[in-house]
Amino acid sequence: MNPKPSPVQRVIGLDVHPDTFTAAILQGPTPAAAFVEQMHNRVPMSRLSQWARKHTQPDDLILLEASGNSFQTVRTLADIPRRALVLESTQLGKLKEAHANNDPISAVRIAKAYLAGTAKEVWVPDLKTQERRDLFHAHRKAVKRTTQLRNRLRSYLSDNGVRLARGTRFSELKPLEAQLRQAREWSLLQWQLIEGLLLEFSHAEEQRQSWRSLIAQEVLTDPKLLALSRLCGVREMVAFGLAAFVGDIHRFARPKNLVKYLGLNPAFDDSGQGQWRGGIGGHGRKDLRALLIEAAHSILRAGRTPLTRWGKQLLARKSSLNLAVAAVARKLTVAAWYLMMGRWTPLEEIDARLSLKVGKMITQAGPRALQNLGTTRPAFRQQIVESLQSTRIYVLDRSKRWSPKPLPTNKCGLRPKEG
Repeated sequence: MNPKPSPVQRVIGLDVHPDTFTAAILQGPTPAAAFVEQMHNRVPMSRLSQWARKHTQPDDLILLEASGNSFQTVRTLADIPRRALVLESTQLGKLKEAHANNDPISAVRIAKAYLAGTAKEVWVPDLKTQERRDLFHAHRKAVKRTTQLRNRLRSYLSDNGVRLARGTRFSELKPLEAQLRQAREWSLLQWQLIEGLLLEFSHAEEQRQSWRSLIAQEVLTDPKLLALSRLCGVREMVAFGLAAFVGDIHRFARPKNLVKYLGLNPAFDDSGQGQWRGGIGGHGRKDLRALLIEAAHSILRAGRTPLTRWGKQLLARKSSLNLAVAAVARKLTVAAWYLMMGRWTPLEEIDARLSLKVGKMITQAGPRALQNLGTTRPAFRQQIVESLQSTRIYVLDRSKRWSPKPLPTNKCGLRPKEG
């Protein structure tokens, strides 16, 4: 919940669209006592800075509903400077009146929701984190597109009596095209349709590989992201996803806050005589949670690691794969929190697989990335492995309880160790 503003503070509800915005300037300490002092309807977005300098004061609080350009609007107002907060759109959407709605009504509703203390504030990512989120979403869209085109091609071939063998590699288009030519006699129009589908798939796959290469480069060249690869089950996509959506780790005071943010804590409803306990998936960041679930599956398929043994023991005891995978994902999330905070847990994973993992990430980056960095694959691989092995790490003493208050190193149970 956001603290209520002081009685003398003005709050300004801003209903933002791509081309225009509507502003409602309210005066008053509570939703019932607040009155609309001024209303500015359909002001061009190009005049946002000019309008804010003229009609607002530095101690005013500007409020926006989370939308496509709300983060950029906050950054524009911060340059003036003006204070602005982004409020969660889900909660504000529930307050929308069914019988009437327009931009002035929405602007007033945004301001009054904040005064009521019921609207949740959304963290505004910094520019670097925003760029990483945009890159992550571009890659996910490319993955979705390649999957759709692969399924369309399989469906068309199946409709014409051609079933591709399991494990057929769509990335090798020339062998696939030769295989399809020999599968049966195609008419000219049929083959033109197949060539069109192959061309679309080739373009989508090229985009996917390009985004994946950029993600691998980001991880390999950023020591903080590269350090996450020490964890079992974590490679470039999971490390990059954590950086893109978690951002500043210090906004999560405890590991359980990060677990809740990702939606890896089970839901429950204990009211009256009824009690219901459900699984995960109804809340939190599903995009990052999906990556951690995939990582948990890979951990359970791994060999002899402490987390693998723990997960398999839980699976044998509970006889539920979904439960075991979710529990391993939670363990991995807690380990990532400690690592990003500069602390460490017994889930640390430094073994012979680390070199193989680095090699796979370099392969994802591709030869063009190595050429841009001015290095060769062996030299770059050796440089990364040495960087990981020489990084100073911290081992958490489990006999001590961690406190959120900053304490000297010799009192908080952390002892430095050379990795």
